[in-house]
Amino acid sequence: MSEALKAVPGSDKIDTGITGVTAIAKGLSDSLADTYRLLFKSHAVHWNVEGPMFHSIHVLTEAQYTDLFQAADDLAERIRALGRIAPFQMSEITRMSCVKDPAKLGSAQDMVEDLASDHEAVVRRMRDVIEKAEEGKDVATADLLTARCAFHEKAAWMLRATAK
Repeated sequence: MSEALKAVPGSDKIDTGITGVTAIAKGLSDSLADTYRLLFKSHAVHWNVEGPMFHSIHVLTEAQYTDLFQAADDLAERIRALGRIAPFQMSEITRMSCVKDPAKLGSAQDMVEDLASDHEAVVRRMRDVIEKAEEGKDVATADLLTARCAFHEKAAWMLRATAK
């Protein structure tokens, strides 16, 4: 049994007709990093928000971070399905992500507006990866990221509507 546990993950060549796998996997890794950082940031808002809109924001961010948690797994598994290694270090996640930590804890409105902006930034980056996936005939990745864009656009809308 101990011999079976000595396998070290590595990249594999997958021959399904997809071209540009390295660039697609890199884009998926960036999307995973953005998702993971946004998951934490949404959770932090969920924990720390206060004020008259507490319950509404608390419930909204819980729904969003729950979705983001599943999405992180889906993105990582897609990277593995392409024969590449998913990010495995938190420092790598932090470095690759366009989602940044706030300098300080702000008001409920500040938190909600910041999350909305992050969702919008994530969509912009994912669209670039969708283009690469379509060019490389990777319909599964394009489909996965198209669905993720729809989630992020809806999340940004709900957060912006809350911030008014």
